[in-house]
Amino acid sequence: MGALTLGKSLAKIFCPAHPDAFLIEDYRAGDMVCPECGLVIGDRVVDVGTEWRTFNNEKSTNDPTRVGVAENPLLNGSDLSTVVGKGTGDASFDESGTAKYQNRRTMSSSDRALTNAFREINNMADRINLTKTIVDRANSLFKQVHDGKTLKGRSNDAIASSCLYIACRQEGVPRTFKEICAVSKVSKKEIGRCFKLILKALETSVDLITTGDFMSRFCSNLGLPNTVQRAATHIARKAVELDIVPGRSPISVAAAAIYMASQASEDKKSQKEIGDIAGVADVTIRQSYKLMYPKATELFPEDFRFHTPIEQLPTL
Repeated sequence: MGALTLGKSLAKIFCPAHPDAFLIEDYRAGDMVCPECGLVIGDRVVDVGTEWRTFNNEKSTNDPTRVGVAENPLLNGSDLSTVVGKGTGDASFDESGTAKYQNRRTMSSSDRALTNAFREINNMADRINLTKTIVDRANSLFKQVHDGKTLKGRSNDAIASSCLYIACRQEGVPRTFKEICAVSKVSKKEIGRCFKLILKALETSVDLITTGDFMSRFCSNLGLPNTVQRAATHIARKAVELDIVPGRSPISVAAAAIYMASQASEDKKSQKEIGDIAGVADVTIRQSYKLMYPKATELFPEDFRFHTPIEQLPTL
């Protein structure tokens, strides 16, 4: 027989003759076998695999799964419930033809609201390609807000959208209000209101967004090369450091920097193209660009190769 050692929290089975050998599991026989000498170390091993086989052309509607959906710790009772199957025999019905055993349709309103909100957050995240980490954080934020009951009167869709926006900021991959609004069912103004209320209610905070948070994504979506992206990043950072664009949002400054860098390169992009990607109006880009243009010589990086000289850049 094999040897068994008991640690503080872990039991280890090994071959006494070859303690360092990795044991092989024979699922068919339910044995643990030493690969060196063939000694059966343990028997009656529980097979944790599935009990059935599935095929692509199988058209059966029977679901062989017996364990239900994955556990959700954010729902009350961890979402563990029993579903009674549809009765088929005479014993399943009483004299009046009513089913004797029925599923409880009394899912609490709280769990129903959470489930709907989690589904909405997941759908929005899928549409803008956000990771599961962000979705989980947004779900957790919504759960805290829901349990605190501090935003009564606000729609769950607005709260869910705001939680997703906050989760993006906290995970270091911020999205603009317009990007969240584009996949949401509520207005940008309502998302902004809920955003402020949630920060206050949860006593949490988010890092200030900077021009660099959006630069790589905007340039990538515009199909601009790395040289233009680096130049635009440098232009935006210098503009902020020199206080050339006071009061302007980081998104509008980033858009204006991309416009200036692209106009100086051979990969020129119009204000409308950049505005459509950045989610800002053409006039907003022009206003920031007009502030930056007089200091253009100080904003460009020294190693930038100009295709169009600064003197020939659009003056707007």
